[in-house]
Amino acid sequence: MMKRRLSPMKTQEWLWGYIFVAPLILGIAVFYMWPVIQTFYFSFTEWGAFNKYSWSGLKNYERLLQDKVLWGAFRNTLVFVVWSVPLTVIFSIIVAALLNQKVRGLTIYRTLYFLPVVTMPAAVSIVWKWLYNGDYGFINYILSFFHIQGPTWLSDPKFALYAVIVVAVWMAIGNNMIILLSGLQGISSSYYEAAELDGAGPFYKFFNITLPLLTPTIFFVMVMQLISAFQMFDLIFMMIGDKSIAIESAQTVVFIFYKYAFLDNAKGYASTIAIVLLVVILIITAIQMRLQKKWVHYE
Repeated sequence: MMKRRLSPMKTQEWLWGYIFVAPLILGIAVFYMWPVIQTFYFSFTEWGAFNKYSWSGLKNYERLLQDKVLWGAFRNTLVFVVWSVPLTVIFSIIVAALLNQKVRGLTIYRTLYFLPVVTMPAAVSIVWKWLYNGDYGFINYILSFFHIQGPTWLSDPKFALYAVIVVAVWMAIGNNMIILLSGLQGISSSYYEAAELDGAGPFYKFFNITLPLLTPTIFFVMVMQLISAFQMFDLIFMMIGDKSIAIESAQTVVFIFYKYAFLDNAKGYASTIAIVLLVVILIITAIQMRLQKKWVHYE
């Protein structure tokens, strides 16, 4: 069977199409794909002084299976994901729904909720470290009115991780709120007008119209938030630090990766951890993509 030849005009359209997407493809290849390939290769190497490395086969993967500290970090990461993702999504939906109403000063409210997104994590960490301070922190000061002795939040192994989760949720709401707000404003008003004709109240409209039609946006937010939660590092590094007695109960997988790669110069083993984390995120994202057919509704 003879192949159909493209007309000169069609060939020119294809050529321009490839020219326009070439910078994007090049950027993805250089800044995303090549580092992944390099990391996968380094996961089979052992590093020594002066950044010299040698092939070590599956030695790093065998070490990973016996590393109790790493599995502890995986447990902490899972706790962080299980708490932070649902809380962030739920609070983001509530805030977005409230800010989708026609009230005075709406722009100010939206700006206030978005401020944590544009604030540097270092500045946020400093403020929250003061709030969490066990001796003169604002939170323990408030608790003292109820005759409650607050703990040293960031130094207590029982509370450190959960204290960071609160800050992570607070920081993530603004960004997700903007995405959900755009989803809310994309819902046609005709659905609400028809529901009002049938005598539907605000709660009925929210749970039977707003939430089902918002599920594509909620799904996107959930996927992005879950990936971000698995990669948590900066808040733990800045709020708890690697010298704290609470770090063992709060360190995540990315924090362990940092310690092995940059403090212990075990870049080969750190690359193995990065690859395993990448696989875990890919599997969970694939499961989410599979399950979305059961609860995401597209108009």
